[in-house]
Amino acid sequence: MSLSGGAVPPSLKPMPNQVTVQDNYIDFNNLPAGVEQWTQQYLPELYEAEVERYGNRTLSGFLRMVGAEMPMTSDQVIWSEQNRLHVAYDAVTVATGGGGNKILVTITPGTGNPSTSGIRVGNTILISDNATGLVTVKALVTEINLVGGVATGYNLDCELYESTFANIPGGIVTGGASNSVFVYGTEFPKGSNGMSGAIEPGVQTYANSPIILKDNYELSGSDAAQIGWIEVATEDGTSGYLWYLKAEAETRLRFEDYLEMAMVEGEKMTGTVAFGANFGPGGASQNIKGTEGLFAAIEKRGNVYSGFAGAAAPGSGALGDFDEILKQLDKQGAIEENMLFLSRQTALDFDDMLAAVNGAYASTQAASYGLFDNESEMALNFGFNGFRRGSYDFYKTDWKYLNDATTRGLDNAIDGVMIPAGTSTVYDQMMGSNIRRPFLHVRYRASETEDRRFKAWITGSVGGAYTTDLDVLRVNFLSERCLVTQAANNFVLFKGA
Repeated sequence: MSLSGGAVPPSLKPMPNQVTVQDNYIDFNNLPAGVEQWTQQYLPELYEAEVERYGNRTLSGFLRMVGAEMPMTSDQVIWSEQNRLHVAYDAVTVATGGGGNKILVTITPGTGNPSTSGIRVGNTILISDNATGLVTVKALVTEINLVGGVATGYNLDCELYESTFANIPGGIVTGGASNSVFVYGTEFPKGSNGMSGAIEPGVQTYANSPIILKDNYELSGSDAAQIGWIEVATEDGTSGYLWYLKAEAETRLRFEDYLEMAMVEGEKMTGTVAFGANFGPGGASQNIKGTEGLFAAIEKRGNVYSGFAGAAAPGSGALGDFDEILKQLDKQGAIEENMLFLSRQTALDFDDMLAAVNGAYASTQAASYGLFDNESEMALNFGFNGFRRGSYDFYKTDWKYLNDATTRGLDNAIDGVMIPAGTSTVYDQMMGSNIRRPFLHVRYRASETEDRRFKAWITGSVGGAYTTDLDVLRVNFLSERCLVTQAANNFVLFKGA
């Protein structure tokens, strides 16, 4: 075989068969001057396996673990939650009622019509100081009068049972709105009229709106024609060799994370802000509404605890903080089983607290695991450890979202969240009936012809799609959804201090 034109260096001897010997091996890193170096990324034997240096990078799964997903057809989801059964007020003023055992109790509500108060003539009430709650007096309501207009409050003429105004117990603040009152019963004299007025059961109505989430992956037709394989093991459980759609798979996983992260972090837009022209002619005239995520719902309607175990010594010192949370749960729904999703540091604080209280603490015997059919193995498979305090069972696990260096691991604002297990009964305005729903669930737009829970489609002129003249393969992703956080008064948000 002859050589011509210097196509092959004279030191090399081409062989008639595809075999590598000393005389026909080309070193692509030492080619003659003017010859471009070989692009080695196209040699799969050199760059075949991808190094998984971050492990499993996905964050989704939190909402699937604690909630459910259900379709809806409207731009808004509305639900109603019950009010408390008994009547109580804060910021109550106590003053003299004209001598003897007469007192004047003034209540100035923040909102609403005071003439529709739940306190009526004939009610027996208990008044306590707000400072300590240790000092109490009891009285009978004999007359109710408005103070000025209907929005300024009302006066209760009362008769003290066990004391007079002159010797009212110290601690009951007179002249300042620093007392609380609640109704504990009624008392009427013989031959008297019946109770005047009635209490209408009140409800709290809440609403949330879905947001549209979009993403896409694009690949040019020229790049699609260049085959380059890479061996991967992806977070969705697949493994093996992928061609150029390796990046598409990661885009899909990232979008799935966005679906959950947006439900956790979502905020409602307070102002009226229109989309710009960059969103296209259809979107430029639309307003940004936002949506209420988990953190925003708990901040607005739930319980927030800042600096858990921050001032306490590691270990049992944090127990006092936790018991304060239990006392707050007693004042709310007192739901027996709760799940704790915690950052690494807060999870360690809980571990130190439990270890200090009980040196023999073991996750497999500390709680009843009722939420997991009383099987500790099932709880452990889900990543939960359980413990019991008072009349409550708790199941705790690390929440990767709070630890990842590219999400909430960047800041120390959120330390964890406590979510009640089980379901709640609410009145659904759209269905017109009482329904049972998980406290936390996702609603997505869907109808008989359109399901927007998770849409993926291909456009372009590459890869079998011939929908445009654009020389790309474009994979589009879309979802329209919102989070419904019901009975948020039973949730606890742990915040950094």
